[in-house]
Amino acid sequence: MNNYELMVIFTPVLSDDEFKSQQKKIAKMVTDAGGTVVAENAWGLKSLAYPIQKKTTGLYWVLDYSAAPDFNEKLKIQLLRDETVLRHLCTKLDKYAVEYNARKRSGVKSNQQKAMEA
Repeated sequence: MNNYELMVIFTPVLSDDEFKSQQKKIAKMVTDAGGTVVAENAWGLKSLAYPIQKKTTGLYWVLDYSAAPDFNEKLKIQLLRDETVLRHLCTKLDKYAVEYNARKRSGVKSNQQKAMEA
């Protein structure tokens, strides 16, 4: 099992219910494949750096999960087929990124952040 971070940009015309159902659908795909969802974070509506399919905003969603390496190809195919997904990016996390994300979720400040505040 490897740790991954998936960022998905959905089309901005989705309602809140549709946005949540898309999130649940992707999280269910992870769990059905034997993976585990570590954390998910809906960023909501944000401006895009450049227009995608004539849209200037998108609904951002980040999912941290652990799964088998061969699962990502299946996930990629499903995301490319989904018309509500404008873009997606899946990144494999090393042990330092996993620790950083865990600290960030728990609210514990790093030594570097403490030094910058002082």
